Amino acid sequence: MQVEKFYYDNRIVKNFAFATILWGVVGMLAGLYVALQLVFPALNITQYGSFGRLRPLHTNAVIFAFVGNGIFMGVYYSLQRLCKTRMFSDTLSKIHFWGWQLIIVSAAITLPLGITAGKEYAELEWPIDIAIALIWVVFGWNMFGTILKRREKHLYVAIWFYIATFVTVTVLHVVNSFELPVSLFKSYSWYAGVQDALVQWWYGHNAVAFFLTTPYLGLMYYFMPKAANRPVYSYRLSIIHFWALIFLYIWAGPHHLLYTALPNWAQSLGVVFSFMLIFPSWGGMINGLLTLRGAWDRVRDDVILKFMVVAVTAYGMATFEGPLLSLKTVNAVAHFTDWIIAHVHIGALGWNGMLTFGILYWLIPRIFKTDLYSKKLANNHFWLGTLGILFYAIPMYWAGFQQSSMWKQFTDAGQLKYTFLETVTYMKPFYAMRSLGGTLYLIGVLIMVYNLYKTVKSGSLVADEAAEAAPLEKEYVAHAGEHWHRWIERRPVQFMLISLVVILIGGAIEMVPTFLIKSNIPTISEVKPYTPLELQGRDIYVREGCYLCHSQMVRPFRSETERYGEYSKAGEFVYDHPFQWGSKRTGPDLAREGTGNLKKTNGWHFRHFREPSSMSEGSIMPAYPHLLVDDLDISTTEAKINAMRTLGVPYEKGYEKQAASDLNDQAALIAGNLLGDSIRVSPKKEVIALIAYIQRLGVDISRSKSVNTNK
Repeated sequence: MQVEKFYYDNRIVKNFAFATILWGVVGMLAGLYVALQLVFPALNITQYGSFGRLRPLHTNAVIFAFVGNGIFMGVYYSLQRLCKTRMFSDTLSKIHFWGWQLIIVSAAITLPLGITAGKEYAELEWPIDIAIALIWVVFGWNMFGTILKRREKHLYVAIWFYIATFVTVTVLHVVNSFELPVSLFKSYSWYAGVQDALVQWWYGHNAVAFFLTTPYLGLMYYFMPKAANRPVYSYRLSIIHFWALIFLYIWAGPHHLLYTALPNWAQSLGVVFSFMLIFPSWGGMINGLLTLRGAWDRVRDDVILKFMVVAVTAYGMATFEGPLLSLKTVNAVAHFTDWIIAHVHIGALGWNGMLTFGILYWLIPRIFKTDLYSKKLANNHFWLGTLGILFYAIPMYWAGFQQSSMWKQFTDAGQLKYTFLETVTYMKPFYAMRSLGGTLYLIGVLIMVYNLYKTVKSGSLVADEAAEAAPLEKEYVAHAGEHWHRWIERRPVQFMLISLVVILIGGAIEMVPTFLIKSNIPTISEVKPYTPLELQGRDIYVREGCYLCHSQMVRPFRSETERYGEYSKAGEFVYDHPFQWGSKRTGPDLAREGTGNLKKTNGWHFRHFREPSSMSEGSIMPAYPHLLVDDLDISTTEAKINAMRTLGVPYEKGYEKQAASDLNDQAALIAGNLLGDSIRVSPKKEVIALIAYIQRLGVDISRSKSVNTNK
């Protein structure tokens, strides 16, 4: 048989491995810092280092920099060997690597500057979104080119997950990133209110599914058998795992929006499909763990297998908890609390982190043709990482239960037992314990950095690793008794198209009716567009990341309507680009902040922005003194009004010419009101616009005499 000689490209694997390590440290340092800011608010040193600006930096660095580079590291190593060929193009590999690093650096610069689209896990502004799409296409082009020139007939299970990842992330990113640019650094989401919330959490949940899960399952199916020197437990189970997972996952986004203004039918679909996810998810976990059958004695001594076992176990825990949290009775307790923070970090620290570390310890010595410098240090890392996860998650679970209980408790007289601020101050010890867990985890990572540095120094990179294999047979005849799935495994293009259809079904069924059937989003005549000053203030609110701590969604629970006011309706958000429902209440809900017994004076808000603890003793909110001295940029007012009109907000034609005058008039009124409260401030300052926005919240709905509701 003819044998062809070729060379695997290990240089690109090394580059992504080093980037994984670097950005892992950066992302985790940012995470530890923002965790400490909740314990010591004084750490909010500057406007560029506040919690609201650094928290998106942390999430983007961990998800897209650390995990993203980890995905590419594993894919570039495994795909070449599974296809028995070098990557399709070394040039595309280099463009992919440097393009991705440039995107990460762009995020690290823009997010602290407050340049954000204001949507969780999709904060990056439109020029960077375009760059992400282009570099992602480069990755897909290189991946499929490699698959098409393979020397192996069948596509191994890991490649199925790589294909599904590429296809689905492409769809998610493009759909969620539809936005209308206002300037180079500012855009508005094309969607509004309920529709924007549905699209965002369709994207947000499936970013977890198809960026943090499916590619890592592909890595699990390749590296775990390699590390254990055992075949995958069950080929048939892997088929069920794959197709059931990618079909069911795409439906699950609405479970992030239970008890909100999202139509009930969409919420119910999210619940049903989320609960079903436990079956394929646990099928994958079982397939991974049973791959170690006969090798359990080695797990005690092999630190790489220890990392992988903890990772797959964490995957099983997170994918049991996810369906559990999608049940309405459980969600009513957990949503908006620190329980959710614990849940996502079991996945991030346990599943993604520990599997990445295990792969790094396995892969680096191989491409540098040397032994791991110190197994003892690797074991120390393992135990510090495991303890760090426990010290992180357990206090957050406890905090979540405690928060929900305190929010919902009433006295015998029928009054709320605790103020919201009391629940905040009660959380500080739990946040401190969480920070300890994060510190332990980070120390483990730093030990790994030293260990791998010494490993690399002791070896030499095999940049072009020699290999040989027989060419792919052009004609292939199926053999009797061959599994039916082998047919599609020989046809990567058809495999990709079928995967695309499978993932489109759920998203289309959930989103199309929400956009096309008007009764899903009933309007409220009293709800009017924001004034130009309020619109500018809303943009400041988004810029400072206020939505990361405050929700704007009063759910139909007695405890919430007593604390905040009338529960939220779909029609009151029709002019919100983007929506601001939030996903975590570190601070109280603000949906009715400008009305009823919640309404505070302009002077109160001014002093609160200047020094929160002066108005709310024990507050952990950052101070915003820069808002009191920075002038509001009104040069964008006309462009913003025009953009909003394009998006369907009913500003009168030509109003953009009047907008600046109206803005100045309203600002002068607020500044005059503050003067009566012994506060002298120019009406040109940013704080005036933010006060205008905060004081508008809930006003329209309070004026409504009869409100349409979803039935």
